[in-house]
This record gives sequence, C-alpha cells and structure tokens, in this order.
Amino acid sequence: MRDALADLIEVFGFEARAFGSSESFLAAHAPGLFGCLITDLNLPGESGLQLRQRLRALEPSLPVIIISAQANPAASALALSCGALAYLTKPINDQVLLQHLTLALGQATPRA
Repeated sequence: MRDALADLIEVFGFEARAFGSSESFLAAHAPGLFGCLITDLNLPGESGLQLRQRLRALEPSLPVIIISAQANPAASALALSCGALAYLTKPINDQVLLQHLTLALGQATPRA
C-alpha cells in the first residue's frame, strides 16, 4: 500500500518518499522542507496519530493527512483536533487524495 500510494502521488506530478514507520520517517526527515506528510493511522511502533502529535511540537507548519482502513468517527475527530488536515479511509479515491494533497501543499511553508 505504501509503495502504491507513493507511485500514485508521483503520477500526480509530485515527489514522494515512503517510510515503513514513524521512526524511519523522523530519522530521515529534515525539518523545514516543503511538503506534506501522509501517514497511516496504524503504523508499526508509534502510530500515525502519535507521529502527528510529535510533529505538532517539532514542526507545526508541516501539513499532515492521516489515512486508515477504518471509518472511525472518534479517530477522525481526534486526528483533526490534533491538527491533521484530513482523515481519509481506504480505499482512497484518487481525486479526493489529489484535492487534499493540493490543499495541503498550498498551506505548506516553503523553506527559506
């Protein structure tokens, strides 16, 4: 799923990098880079929601979209209250993802 999502984002014309966990993302992430994080709610180790909460303190301007296999109103509300731009359920509609990604990148802060 991770690689398919990265491939789809590249088909949209954006650069994508895929990571298998929150920890691997944080190890490779350079704060201040222009972009958007799309994370699954259920990741190995630290969850996507925990990652969003950590990034809220470390890099509050990074837009985050959370995806999940479950349409869970409580998880969706929590994700949005923690600053996620969107909570999308799988299977993800390509056009809906593109709309949210375009909106997120419009809100992202370019590195000076």
